[in-house]
Amino acid sequence: MAFEKSTGRLSFWEKAGYGFGDLASVLYWQTISSYLLYFYTDVFGITAAAAGTMILVTRMWDGVNDPLMGIIADRTNTRWGKFRPYLLWMSVPLAIMGVLTFSVPDFGYSGKLIYAYVTFTLFMMLYTAINIPYSSLLGVITPDSVERTSVASFKYTFAFASGILVSAIALPLATHLDKSYPGKGWSITMAIFGAFAVVFFLVTFLSTKERVQPPPKQKTSIKQDLLDLAANRPWLILLIATMLIILFVATRMSVTTHYFKYYVGTQTLSFLGKSYTFEFDVLTSAFNTVGQAFALLGVIATAPMARLFGKKRAFLILFVLAALSTAVFYFLKPEHLLLIFLFQILNTFSSGPLTPLLWAMYADTADYSEWKNGRRATGLVFSASTMSQKFGWAIGTAFAGWLMSFFGFKANIVQSDQVQHGIVMLMSVIPAALGALSILVMYFYKLDDKTMEQIQAELEARRTSE
Repeated sequence: MAFEKSTGRLSFWEKAGYGFGDLASVLYWQTISSYLLYFYTDVFGITAAAAGTMILVTRMWDGVNDPLMGIIADRTNTRWGKFRPYLLWMSVPLAIMGVLTFSVPDFGYSGKLIYAYVTFTLFMMLYTAINIPYSSLLGVITPDSVERTSVASFKYTFAFASGILVSAIALPLATHLDKSYPGKGWSITMAIFGAFAVVFFLVTFLSTKERVQPPPKQKTSIKQDLLDLAANRPWLILLIATMLIILFVATRMSVTTHYFKYYVGTQTLSFLGKSYTFEFDVLTSAFNTVGQAFALLGVIATAPMARLFGKKRAFLILFVLAALSTAVFYFLKPEHLLLIFLFQILNTFSSGPLTPLLWAMYADTADYSEWKNGRRATGLVFSASTMSQKFGWAIGTAFAGWLMSFFGFKANIVQSDQVQHGIVMLMSVIPAALGALSILVMYFYKLDDKTMEQIQAELEARRTSE
């Protein structure tokens, strides 16, 4: 049985089936996050400034596009539900556009730049068209708040697993294929990723169900949906907290390579009487891989911690640990390599569960809105939330770049003490301060587990009577 109506519990297979959706999504997202700029400058053939401007412009539009897709999804009615159909409809177009985006046309420079704007914009619009409904599905897959936290942990377990996979094979695979098919290595790689993503999205479509429906008497009103969202105080608190969390993560991630290249530098370590020298690129890769692995372990532990402490308390405890283990980097010197990796383990293990906990709480705010206003707009709740994440990533990356410029950073030279100190601050106390602000904001979030039990009991009674 996939679902126990009396308890609201989902089977392991339905939770895993939902997780396959992020296994698919992150094949694209991790590739974009890690390699898009490299592809445009070193393979496609446009300048870094032009590529950076293009990515910023298209991602800002992509963020605005999110709530529009949420509004559309909320008003979709099919025999498969509101959100699941998009997994079926959009998976193949997304795969095709992924190949086109990572292809190199035989155009002049201006033609290539136009091609990059058009293909990447369409690619991200299709990604939004499938990812917003997929994310919103979490809010309607079960009415049980605790069970949604478990589903969210499956979602992010699969997401981190996909991220590790892409980090390990995308660049070597594209480089290897390009030797046999010059100029086509990345497009073939994306074709392979796209084929797997189509299958994974279909697994999610076939293995999940939508069980939470809007009140039957609810009338369609975009204006009222937006007014309800603006008056949803728990959602607004989560929105601000999310922006600060993404700034916390993005600021630190943006300077990790610079931290190892210009501060930690080359390290010589001794094992069993032999010395081994590690350049910054090897150390950076090891640092990031260790982080991804322990973040995945943290995600796996999300549901037990949420059951033990409750979502809000677990979030606050974990984020305090994440902020403190980030601030400690201010005091670490290049020779403290072991401590650098140990605190990375603590940081990523404690910060890994933050996103699935947040996502489960966003589903709770959709219940809260229905309980308070008699109306439900799950897609809008989730899409407006992902908009804040995308704006956070854009602002966080720009923020790190602006501060590095302020400190006097110039690439590929020996950095002054002032610049090194600035890089260390961007790796430590600055993101930690942003984390502290997010913790402060979350203190005012009032939808604890006891409150949600009362809300869900009242909603269940309403739905039964209707």
